[in-house]
Amino acid sequence: MTRTSHTPATTPDRPRPAVRYDVVTHDPEVAARPPFPYALAAGLLIGAWVVLNLAYLAFDCPLDLAPDEAHYWQWSRHLDWSYYSKGPLVAWLIRGSCELFGVLSVRLVGTEMLAVRLPAVLSSAALLAGIYVLSDGVLKSRRAALAVVALALTLPPITVSAVVMTIDPPFLACWCWALVGVWKAVSGGGPTWWAFAGVCSAGGVLAKYPMLLFPAAVVGFLVVNRRAEFRRGGVWLFLGLTALGCVPIVVWNAGHDWVSVRHALGQAGVGDGVKARPFRWLGPLGFAAGQCGVLLGFWSVAFVAAGYRWRRTTDTGLSLLWWASFPVWAVFLVASARNAGQVNWPAAAYVGGLVLAVAWVRAQLAGPYRRRVAAALAVAVVAGVTASVALRYPALTRPALARLAGPPTAADPTPLRKLDPTCRLRGWRTLAAEIDRVRDRVKGDTGTDPALAGMLWTTPGELAFYCRDHPPAYSFGLALADRHSQYDVWRPNPVADAQEFRGRSFVYVGDEIPNAAAVFDRVEPPIRVVHTEDGVPVAAWTVWVGHGFRGFPPAVRSGRPSY
Repeated sequence: MTRTSHTPATTPDRPRPAVRYDVVTHDPEVAARPPFPYALAAGLLIGAWVVLNLAYLAFDCPLDLAPDEAHYWQWSRHLDWSYYSKGPLVAWLIRGSCELFGVLSVRLVGTEMLAVRLPAVLSSAALLAGIYVLSDGVLKSRRAALAVVALALTLPPITVSAVVMTIDPPFLACWCWALVGVWKAVSGGGPTWWAFAGVCSAGGVLAKYPMLLFPAAVVGFLVVNRRAEFRRGGVWLFLGLTALGCVPIVVWNAGHDWVSVRHALGQAGVGDGVKARPFRWLGPLGFAAGQCGVLLGFWSVAFVAAGYRWRRTTDTGLSLLWWASFPVWAVFLVASARNAGQVNWPAAAYVGGLVLAVAWVRAQLAGPYRRRVAAALAVAVVAGVTASVALRYPALTRPALARLAGPPTAADPTPLRKLDPTCRLRGWRTLAAEIDRVRDRVKGDTGTDPALAGMLWTTPGELAFYCRDHPPAYSFGLALADRHSQYDVWRPNPVADAQEFRGRSFVYVGDEIPNAAAVFDRVEPPIRVVHTEDGVPVAAWTVWVGHGFRGFPPAVRSGRPSY
């Protein structure tokens, strides 16, 4: 058997670099051929992924903006140094994309949806490119790196985040390239790569606060493996640049009663409004089950197995990936004892974790259980691709899920929502069209445009985005025990500044306001809006019209809103 090695010639005064075996063959003539261009194949795959996603969004996307997306779009209309629950990067990216491509988006799809989601497409491409570079360097195999990228495209969280613009796409791209920078730096790249890692880390902080776990993971890695780095300037440059990314957030919070800190503590289960929350003994078990479901079972097992295998290793790259994965994952596992959280919270742990998991799978495919592992891998790939397609085209699975969910009832008019997460992204245009009709009627009756509001923070962004002319929209949530939100920060708002809205008519969406007679002079009978697809109710809302707004007296406010 002949192996072709792609390493430069060595000289007596230079140590021989690690040998790379990217081509294995028994044929001397084949061994003499040029190596397979794995990097080019990866680039073409990522490029095709971008084109596919753009075509999907421009010509074949059935999904309206998710409430989070619409909320961040609202942020982009009020540019600031930070916001209530997140840093400013997501708003900056959406605003820049809408400024550049908003008109084109309206021409293609009728709204700015394509422009809003374009940064997600580009962030996904950046993430995949970073995964390839990281895998190539750590696993020392371009073929394995290509495999990691290809397998990443079978994971529903990655495929969905490529066309849904939340904070995660830019955050994960920043995390991945910061990890690349640190790996390059500790592999001999010097201060330049430390600076690069610091810039990416600072960008990640501006996207999502958990980015601060990254420098902590790097410090842990260096303490165990490379303490000498602390005597050099590179790591301190990295930490300084990361801290610089915190400055806009800190300055903004200093002028806004530290609401982001309160929110972060509330999310961790220890902040205002949650001090009485009991310890959740089964929380970690539920967390693990949720992660297992998101990772299709197989990749969850591979992730844990890889973490156990490389918990102690002399390989610098594998150790770095371990520190950037498992301690981060463990933080959210422990936090689940106080707050169930959301399944995407530990997503950053899977950036390096995916590379470790593929390395573990590669080792198993060369071992005695290779057939079982290969079969399980094939099932995971098929399941991942199937789930990804179903999430992008929910009509394919809607009939089956509707039968499983059962018929609608008065108590549960949209049972499909229990099984189909894409229902949150459907029907908003239907609601907006009805509200526009109500707005026209109220204006005709009163002579003035009514204000728009939602009972929860998830609704105003959708109303502002899909209603005609993008009208301002507010939240009544703070007065009705919903959690705090960015709508409470913007002033004036109808909860904190009732005098600015006194006497106005409101069209609002949600449940009935308790003791609404104390809030409005008169409230019209409710209007029920139901969005159906193929005869299946997918979403339902109650629309109210209140005239003569008075404000929310203390008696109406039920409970204490959490952060």
